[in-house]
Amino acid sequence: MTDTNSIFAINSEEDFNAMALQIFKHQFKTNLVYQEFCNHLGKNVSNVSNVQEIPFLPIDFFKSKNIVSGPQKASAIFTSSGTTGSVTSKHYVTDINLYEKSYLKAFKHFYGSIEEYCVLALLPSYLERKGSSLIYMANDLIKKSNHTKSGFFLNNIDALLNTLKEVQQSATKTLLIGVSFALLDLVETKKLKLKNTIIMETGGMKGRRKEMIREELHHTLKNGFGVSEIHSEYGMTELLSQAYSKGNGIFNCPPWMKILTRDPEDPLTLQNYGKTGGINVIDLANVNSCSFIATQDLGKVYANNSFEILGRFDHSDIRGCNLLVL
Repeated sequence: MTDTNSIFAINSEEDFNAMALQIFKHQFKTNLVYQEFCNHLGKNVSNVSNVQEIPFLPIDFFKSKNIVSGPQKASAIFTSSGTTGSVTSKHYVTDINLYEKSYLKAFKHFYGSIEEYCVLALLPSYLERKGSSLIYMANDLIKKSNHTKSGFFLNNIDALLNTLKEVQQSATKTLLIGVSFALLDLVETKKLKLKNTIIMETGGMKGRRKEMIREELHHTLKNGFGVSEIHSEYGMTELLSQAYSKGNGIFNCPPWMKILTRDPEDPLTLQNYGKTGGINVIDLANVNSCSFIATQDLGKVYANNSFEILGRFDHSDIRGCNLLVL
């Protein structure tokens, strides 16, 4: 069994690769769904000797299978949002402390101590359902900020505007994290000129508004909030780690997470830097589920390991990935 503390102590490419191979061996032995998938591809612990050879489990498996490595019972179950009647993903989390460590250490890595911030969360579509990993994280960040004005805002825009005004007057470092449609609703109500404030969008119109390309969305939000950059969070139900962008849609991962891209025509072939392809995620915090996931996002990875998200495959474009779903 992997020492989970060593996951968050990674500080080099060599450390990451060694830990990834160790976790692959652990998950091949203890996760029967992943083992069957690897066997289907002719991959096992004897013929996988580097990270590039590790198979990536299609993310759709989280909709139909219980993806757990080991005999532990789930202490939390995170579920994805979905349209009415659609099948949602379920992430069975056997150690919630791993998730808490992951998001707290990642936030500190990119932004410093959460205690320095007032945290305002505008996440109505997530608050209106159960099982959101984003709500779990936001709620804990709000608590750990220890700021009297930190909190969730559902539909009370006036209360949020008043709170923003108060924290602006006290020059408090502020994080406003929100789903895209709610942030747009806010700036359409009132144009602001904020200081000491990070505006962080978590993506998604959730069927509430017409989808917008990132450049248009960020331009509108920058003008509306009076800030120079819009930050973004890249995470999902199936992951216990998040990547962050401090502007221009360019994301960076914490040291225990890495993004690779696969050939859109051949899901088993990894690509070089700078090519558009399917996003594969290595999330070592997922040690108790699956750390190697082929998502349905499209993107590019750059030589410094930063990346951007360019869109999503529709189901007809996954080209071969469906053949991998047992």
